Amino acid sequence: MNEDDIKKLIEEGLSGSQAVVSGDGTHFEATVIYKGFAGKSMLEQHRLVYGTLGDSMQGSIHALSIRTYTPQDWNKSIKTPNSR
Repeated sequence: MNEDDIKKLIEEGLSGSQAVVSGDGTHFEATVIYKGFAGKSMLEQHRLVYGTLGDSMQGSIHALSIRTYTPQDWNKSIKTPNSR
């Protein structure tokens, strides 16, 4: 499994989401932006992402670090203090 495979699974599983995935073939990091995260705890958000990966978490993915954002939170996170 590679970054593109994981990205595709996440984006297909969470319709309308955007995912950026990096990794070394077994250890991966994913940043996922999805409006469906609104109102959910971080644990619930991560469970949604893990749910898109199915059995891959049992085999080909050894570790996955996840950062989740709603589109509004993402927009706030990318603004710098000087971008007024």
